[in-house]
Amino acid sequence: MRIAIGLLAVGLLLSVAARAEIRGQEISYSDGQVTMKGYLAYDDAIAGKRPGVLVVHEWWGHNDYARSRARQLAAMGYTALAVDMYGDGKTAAHPSEAGAFASEVRRNLPLAQARFEAALNTLRRHPTVAADDIAALGYCFGGSVVLEMARLGLDLDAVVSYHGSLQLSTPAEPGRIKARVAVFTGEADPMIPPAQVEAFRSDMEKAGARLTIVSYPGVKHSFTNPEADQLAARFGLPLAYDRKADEDSWARTASLLKETFSRGK
Repeated sequence: MRIAIGLLAVGLLLSVAARAEIRGQEISYSDGQVTMKGYLAYDDAIAGKRPGVLVVHEWWGHNDYARSRARQLAAMGYTALAVDMYGDGKTAAHPSEAGAFASEVRRNLPLAQARFEAALNTLRRHPTVAADDIAALGYCFGGSVVLEMARLGLDLDAVVSYHGSLQLSTPAEPGRIKARVAVFTGEADPMIPPAQVEAFRSDMEKAGARLTIVSYPGVKHSFTNPEADQLAARFGLPLAYDRKADEDSWARTASLLKETFSRGK
């Protein structure tokens, strides 16, 4: 009898595990007349609401890499939305095209804010999301976007930038930044030189921001993306994947999110 009960319990656990999975779905939302195409991921085994996390793509656009990060966050217990900052899900096939897409958004801060807030409001409305518990992660172009949004004073609990530009257009004003801010950058990244990092640090500290900066020695741009080496070889760009920096920055992000949401910000 005990064996039978034990087997039944194991069977039930396996059945639950089989039914529970990460749900990923393409979603459309709008910024005025522009249709944005995002990707939402969450674990359907979790009951009730949980924090939401926005993922802002690299300058290449909303691609599989951004979606893979959303799925990782879903596996950690969050509902994640990989956003579209270019509209219509556009992606770039060449650095010149990526640069044009990114510049169009970065030069127009009201446009960037409107598109970011369109994604933010979409995430908040999802039935699995605790609307007051929202963070944002950004890579490369996306890193600068989430930092701009934090400095604008958007209601975010935490923002994390990975190899994002720290030369921002929004002044860091005392008392304006609500989010905890984490920046992960490579010391050997020519796009984000040490002087830029220190100027950003000084500016944020003067504004009283809750700031963490981690600079990885010998690490280049795009260090979190496993495709960086291939892109570097193809286009002659100073990119390189670094597994240790990628894993360390992700572990630190997981700790930051857990601490932020578990202690009520």
